[in-house]
Amino acid sequence: MSSSTTHGARARARIEVTAAIKDEARRQLAAEGAAKLSLRAVARELGMVSSAVYRYFPSRDDLLTALIIDAYNSLGEAAEAAHDAVAEAGPVQRWESVCEAVRTWALTHPHEYALIYGSPVPGYSAPQTTVEAAGRIGFLLIAIVRDAHQGLGVAKPRLTAELRPEAVRMAADLAPDLPPEVVTTLVAAWAQLFGLVGFEVFGQFNRIVEDREPFFRHAVAELAHTVGLVYPQQGRAAKTRQGTRSTGKGSRSGS
Repeated sequence: MSSSTTHGARARARIEVTAAIKDEARRQLAAEGAAKLSLRAVARELGMVSSAVYRYFPSRDDLLTALIIDAYNSLGEAAEAAHDAVAEAGPVQRWESVCEAVRTWALTHPHEYALIYGSPVPGYSAPQTTVEAAGRIGFLLIAIVRDAHQGLGVAKPRLTAELRPEAVRMAADLAPDLPPEVVTTLVAAWAQLFGLVGFEVFGQFNRIVEDREPFFRHAVAELAHTVGLVYPQQGRAAKTRQGTRSTGKGSRSGS
């Protein structure tokens, strides 16, 4: 057997064992919660010695980080697939599709949702490596609003003088091509989206909201309105055909 074949077999084996460790860790999350996740317990359930598991994940925190990144990426992929399915539609429909995909994923993966949007895990601090995956939903929503801004425009929400310096800072960091007023409401809408989903996943809507799907659709449509998606936007293809005519109308949001 050649060295390259041996190396390939080892790489495949490492991928398989890593996946098995993470799958067992997810089962423990569902049964016990993130705070009780234990590498020793994972090893025991897999029939491995603890030292073998530590070769894949040196600590519980390393395993938690891997699970968190996987969860964020799984959520991001679901939202991006939903967006791509309506990519030629107007911004409001794209916004609603992304939000509905977030809700569907969370209801299907409640324990993973709790890991990334629930209570902090005692003694764990998420490293910088989680930031990119965590931002996928936010930057997807920003991209939708950016397309609207560059097309027929977005309505600029009200912004107090007290908040303007912070709004300018956020815009510079997140979306310098969008008005600070819009970026501020985008950040608020992002938080409200996960607040709506969290209330449903964690049971806070019990005996309050019973018909939750239409309630959610109404709420995310209102969020789209608050970030300025109020003009009768058409899809990307139509916007492209309009050419400079659409660009001229976009001046509503510019000054």
